[in-house]
Amino acid sequence: MEIPANAFKRAIADQQRQIGLWSSSGSVAAVEMLGHAGYDWILLDTEHTPSELPDIIAQMRVLVGCTAEAVVRPAWNDPVLIKRFLDAGAQSLLIPFVQNEEEAERAVRAIRYPPHGIRGVSVSSRANRYGRVTEYFRRVHDELCLLVQLETGAALDRLEAIAAVDGIDGIFVGPSDLAADLGHLGNPGHKDVQTAIRTAVDKCRRLGKPAGILAPVEEDAKRYLEWGFTFVAVGADMGLLRKAADELVTRFRE
Repeated sequence: MEIPANAFKRAIADQQRQIGLWSSSGSVAAVEMLGHAGYDWILLDTEHTPSELPDIIAQMRVLVGCTAEAVVRPAWNDPVLIKRFLDAGAQSLLIPFVQNEEEAERAVRAIRYPPHGIRGVSVSSRANRYGRVTEYFRRVHDELCLLVQLETGAALDRLEAIAAVDGIDGIFVGPSDLAADLGHLGNPGHKDVQTAIRTAVDKCRRLGKPAGILAPVEEDAKRYLEWGFTFVAVGADMGLLRKAADELVTRFRE
């Protein structure tokens, strides 16, 4: 039995545009429905949602056979959380609030087995098909994709050093937290924030490092893709549901 190939990792490495969707509803049914919509990837969030490990396992299961690859965001750059998601079968992780190269290296070590890291060894987990993938320990690193999220001005100042860390597959810019850090809470469209985002993606392009971002506003998403972002979440399940529900009731109230 083979390790599943990580199509998302290969696509962003080749700078192929990957259109994604953010999922924070915690609903298995919603994730399953979205998984067949034609997106390339779906972010399964645990940082700002009530979803925990069993919920994420269920959400990853319903994405098997869908067009969308699962990208899981742990709540923090914590080796225990990372280990548990990897053992559960997550192949792509987005680590929040990475501030510098030391924290990026910490994330890399968390996904790698000794002697190159500190990931604990389980001989029977969902990731290795409960021990049936005989070459799991030798080949697993080839199929793991590690993305780090830069959310402050200080982190963006360290972008080149972070991107240079061996094992970092992509840089993700968090626009909302970046806006807050730059003094524009709730206004990622502010010119200072947009300038910082443009500078970040330009750096990534020069370095040949795939860059990603969340852009639930269509005009923003189109602009970011034009700027050179490789993987962009163009919406979020909660936002899509809220918008559709509000618009529907408004039409009938009228």
